[in-house]
Amino acid sequence: MTRYHGFLLGLFSAVWVWAAIEPRYPHDWLLENYLVFVFVPVILLTGRYFRLSNLSYTLVTVFMLLHVVGSHYTYAEVPFGTTLQHWFGSGRNMYDRLVHFSFGLLLVYPLREIFMRVAKARGVWAYWFPLELVLAFSAAYEIIEWRVAARVDPAAGLAFLGAQGDVWDAQKDMALAVIGAAITLAIVALIHWRYDPAFGGDLRASLKIEPGDRPLGEQALRQMLKGRRKRGE
Repeated sequence: MTRYHGFLLGLFSAVWVWAAIEPRYPHDWLLENYLVFVFVPVILLTGRYFRLSNLSYTLVTVFMLLHVVGSHYTYAEVPFGTTLQHWFGSGRNMYDRLVHFSFGLLLVYPLREIFMRVAKARGVWAYWFPLELVLAFSAAYEIIEWRVAARVDPAAGLAFLGAQGDVWDAQKDMALAVIGAAITLAIVALIHWRYDPAFGGDLRASLKIEPGDRPLGEQALRQMLKGRRKRGE
């Protein structure tokens, strides 16, 4: 662990301890922190074998700090969310919306970095697939929120969900995450367009179909079945 990584971990730990001291709704705080209990150890354990850039770790830390602050007050009662509510003339506390927007805005870059290094995505796919991952993770989190709220602690379920009476809350949260991700990816694309001479060529090459390319589905299945029959003879 580098000194900078230690600084990020120390900053997060300090804010987490503050948030854990007399949270407004202890049951809701516990539900919200399941994400912390799972996500933070995963980052620490994988950091030894698959280290991300300092920028990615910074963005992840900022997002986790936003989440931890929300868990202390509960998302529907964060004071800064009330300030946003007045700014936007909304009828609800806007902190939940801010965090979902930040999910896409802050985490799509680390997801892009992982996808490019593991799946070797290039060109258009280095932008499209991370955007789709944000949408998929947002939908998965909404489903997890629903099941956790319903099964683990129904009494704290409404505070945990943070819907604040909006029947379209889940859909709006997912849309904001995608918008945030699109903004970050647009900024990344503009930087590459301005400073990377190979940017345009990479985009075109990623859409090119190689000569001799063939459909994989039924042909690959047929080959597997033939191989299985030969092994059985």
